[in-house]
Amino acid sequence: MKDFKTIKGSICAPLGFRAAAVFCDIKRLGTGKGSEKGKKRDLALIVSEAPAVVAGMFTSNQVCAAPVKVSARNAKRSSARAIVVNSGNANACTGRQGMRDAEGMTRLTAAALSSFGLTKWIPANEVLVGSTGRIGVTMPMRNVAQGIRACSRLLRRSPKNARDVAEAIMTSDTRRKEIAVEFKIGGKSVRIGGICKGAGMIQPQLTQSLHATMLAFITTDAAIESGFLRNALKVACNESFNRITVDGDMSTNDTVIVLANGLAKNRCLDRLSQNRGKFQEALNFVCLELAKMIVRDGEGISRVICLRIRGARNSTEAEAAARAVANSALVKTSWCGGDPNWGRILCAIGYSSARIDESKVDIGYSRSGSSRILFGCRRGQPTGVVLKKFAPITTAKEFDIHVDLHRGDGKFVIYASDLTEDYVSFNKGDITDPASLGG
Repeated sequence: MKDFKTIKGSICAPLGFRAAAVFCDIKRLGTGKGSEKGKKRDLALIVSEAPAVVAGMFTSNQVCAAPVKVSARNAKRSSARAIVVNSGNANACTGRQGMRDAEGMTRLTAAALSSFGLTKWIPANEVLVGSTGRIGVTMPMRNVAQGIRACSRLLRRSPKNARDVAEAIMTSDTRRKEIAVEFKIGGKSVRIGGICKGAGMIQPQLTQSLHATMLAFITTDAAIESGFLRNALKVACNESFNRITVDGDMSTNDTVIVLANGLAKNRCLDRLSQNRGKFQEALNFVCLELAKMIVRDGEGISRVICLRIRGARNSTEAEAAARAVANSALVKTSWCGGDPNWGRILCAIGYSSARIDESKVDIGYSRSGSSRILFGCRRGQPTGVVLKKFAPITTAKEFDIHVDLHRGDGKFVIYASDLTEDYVSFNKGDITDPASLGG
């Protein structure tokens, strides 16, 4: 972080970005009554005052929602101007009507922004869409249209409502998730801001082609070449959102979108630029901080674990071992109890696709971020350290686990959570409650 600092403002910190959010009762089931307690905002717009370079990463789930399909298509263009996003309805598994509704949201947004004088006329395919909420329910488009118009009016009067947008995209989240950083490129101040949401159905596997749970929207005023931005976002996602898991479930709607409008007036960044590394580091930091906020707010969690695998034959096997451990119900429940049960960890590694030699595996524990490791297992055998010595580490809210397979140079880090009774209670569903259809 020596080259950049955190600042306030999240997605509105970069120059030339406006944001607003409203409540328009998207979660309603045709009752005519507001269904969200306290009328939580549920629709938002993020708008660049200037044409912006766009890049996106989207779920690799074969069952992907209509807004994912529309945004993946529109993100292939050279520029974009706006993002429209809603909570309360994922618009997933809604067939042709879902596609018509997602495309309708882009047209409604483009028209509203032009009508209220926020931009000159823009084509609908310069608008991207994000949705999160219940699966298998069509969008209440009358409510959506009213919300988009209300948001557009609000953008004129009060254009910097980033915190409201961070709230509007929440579903089972308990808190807003937002960040911004500032740094220098060629003497020009450049900013990157971001918001995200997610608490359950979290194990993203984002790709640049074609999971309703994890959404992240990032803005920057950096001048940047489109191909470089796409590659930078891919690198950042692979180091952040693709390294978290709460419950091992990949959603239908996971989306990460970044808009870069160039208003910082720096020399345009590309793959040959001297400052390309500085931008990449800042983007990596923003994405990783947002990703860790998601794990810390995981549904029903009580502990966050940073699992560090090293010594695998290659990085692919290191990742396989890490995901086997991080998604094991037996391991996760031991974490819930503060139990340093390294035997369960070794078992999970053993059934992963990583090739290991049990007699070479080391497993240790440390306080979060500490280099002092207390080993429970050395070369596949217990070290004899009494359990109570692990308690100050494994009963903490956050701690690290270190696994060395001693087979090669492969390594992988994943951020995971425990599994508690509260997660089960939250997700068991209710046949009398249509909201249990949700993702």
